Amino acid sequence: MQPGVVVVRRDVHAQYGGRRQGGIGPSRSTPNVLLFTDPVRGRSHGYFDGWGDDGCFHYTGEGQLGDQRMVQGNQAILGHRRDGRTLRLFRVVRDGVEYLGAFEIDPDRPWYTSEAPETNGGPLRTVIMFRLRPQGPVQSIDADLPETPTTISRVTSVPVEASNAEQYAMTSPAEPTTAFRREAALVGAYSEHLRSLGHEVCRKRILPPNEPSPLFTDLFDETTGELIEAKGTVTREAVRMAIGQLIDYRRFFEPPPRLVLLVPRKPRPDLLDLCSAAGVSVVWGSDASSTPTWTIN
Repeated sequence: MQPGVVVVRRDVHAQYGGRRQGGIGPSRSTPNVLLFTDPVRGRSHGYFDGWGDDGCFHYTGEGQLGDQRMVQGNQAILGHRRDGRTLRLFRVVRDGVEYLGAFEIDPDRPWYTSEAPETNGGPLRTVIMFRLRPQGPVQSIDADLPETPTTISRVTSVPVEASNAEQYAMTSPAEPTTAFRREAALVGAYSEHLRSLGHEVCRKRILPPNEPSPLFTDLFDETTGELIEAKGTVTREAVRMAIGQLIDYRRFFEPPPRLVLLVPRKPRPDLLDLCSAAGVSVVWGSDASSTPTWTIN
């Protein structure tokens, strides 16, 4: 079968064998493992497949619920070279499936783990991502990863005005939007204050090793070396989350930055003690509705 050929799926199984349902079909009758991808519709089930700038097709393992494990079809992909099998990749199209070509897992870094939602927008879980390297001619498709995971971290500066934000779960469905709006206003006001003092401020975009999605800090003061995380409320949940985020980000900076929590009002004494114990300074404004004055603890 030549790359680019479109056939109905039953004809694929008639030629190669393999399971007739699901995304991974190890064959008992031929030395092949059949892989099926749908880069558009697959996203609703937590499958984010696509080409990376490393020359590999990044293919999500099987399992729509819970953390994926290296069993069954996933194990068949990992062990295909040992078992003498070829990985044959097909893309789901309107008239059937399109053959993209023969692949093998990358010998140096065959797979990594990432996070993706369960099917139909469920909670985040760990998924297995295979790095498939072409064995010959392949049919090109328009399905590129937004980021290609690398083995080293990358930290770059982005404008404060950039709208990228990490998503996080809150108790109320309406709360994230409200929290993000409060944080955006807080970041805008404090960044203007720092600029009025002659400071250079930005945000940092962090791509951790082997991760497909970057992290974005709220603020970074280039003048003082302060890493600033904003929260639109002073609840214990928000303060603890901010401390965790700051500690997570700090690993990627050299020298380590000073950690700062930015909040709209003074936290309770116990939460100030918590921040102090974690080595985090706290800044809050006097009045978010007008030009605030800022207090540093």
